[in-house]
Amino acid sequence: MSRSSHRDDFFQTTASLEESNRKASKSRNTNGNPIKLQSKILAVAADPVNSGSIYVAESAGTVRRVILETGEISAVFKGPTAPLTSVCFSPDGKLVFAGCWDKTVWSWDVTSRQPKQKYQGHTDFVKSVICARLAGQDVLISGGADAEIIVFSVSTGERLHVLKGHARGIQDLAIDPASLDLDSSKLVLFSAGSDREIRRFDIPPGAGDLSTTEPLTEHETSVYKLFFDADADLWTASADKTAKCLVRENGWKADLALEHPDFVRDVVVHEQGGWVITACRDEEVRVWNKATGELFHTFSGHFEEVTGLLLLGSTVVSVSIDATIRQWSLKPDELRRAKEESEKKKSPSEEDGEPKVESMLTEEEERELAELMNDDD
Repeated sequence: MSRSSHRDDFFQTTASLEESNRKASKSRNTNGNPIKLQSKILAVAADPVNSGSIYVAESAGTVRRVILETGEISAVFKGPTAPLTSVCFSPDGKLVFAGCWDKTVWSWDVTSRQPKQKYQGHTDFVKSVICARLAGQDVLISGGADAEIIVFSVSTGERLHVLKGHARGIQDLAIDPASLDLDSSKLVLFSAGSDREIRRFDIPPGAGDLSTTEPLTEHETSVYKLFFDADADLWTASADKTAKCLVRENGWKADLALEHPDFVRDVVVHEQGGWVITACRDEEVRVWNKATGELFHTFSGHFEEVTGLLLLGSTVVSVSIDATIRQWSLKPDELRRAKEESEKKKSPSEEDGEPKVESMLTEEEERELAELMNDDD
């Protein structure tokens, strides 16, 4: 009888071996026209000057600019020796920032790719970064695993404010778009934490006292992502396996919950098509009807957890710790075609709701049979 000769197999359970084999098999799919990079991708951001490019933050400590049409790496920003968790740009697009596991925020000149100022103050990983203009001054806002949010002056690196309130680490930051329209003398910042809370902070220019409100607690556990839609309502993604819409006019109460089989890592809204798109730890990218909350289609292709989404026109860009970038079309004809092709791949028994016929072999017997079938001897 054929036996595995791979040394590592002796230290893995049957379940872990099967999972490794499943991922290895799935990794060969070409769904979403994958662009393969060198390490896990932890965050994605749009190129502020070129709609055909994106920036990604990698676990290898690099930021890369990738041309989506060709997969070409057009710029690499180096320096950190620890994973980069997040990426953003200065309002004029001349600087790129990345939060790092080394407890700092790195910055580079976009044109020269040379490292610029490092922003220090956190005592644990930096998990999220965002940049904005406040009363004529560019400010960088970072959230850390130390449960603190720091507001820096971009030009000087000075810490203008330290925002406290969360009991556990910060997962994401988002600026309320309504504050940009109504009052340029302050920013309204929303923060999501591992303590399940979403908090609001009013940030004035310069240094000074800050005000916060009672936290929003619409989720059962960690909130990973925040996204404001065109109505300035707040969409959230959580480890409680839901994405929710928190309605501004209803005191930020949830009026829609999208149920998932695993942690929801990101959420974006495609206004033109009326779609909500979510990224899940189960490797899938899902498209939901925004009005009804019904699942319309699931894009399958990633073979590890999906870590981020980006909308570029009618294209959803997804990134994953499988080190690939994938693109999915939301154009009506192409989305409908993708749904039809997905349904055709289902077996008749699945479509009729009948149970699949289970193998009479044990898992070990199936594996040994597969080895025998592939044995050239």
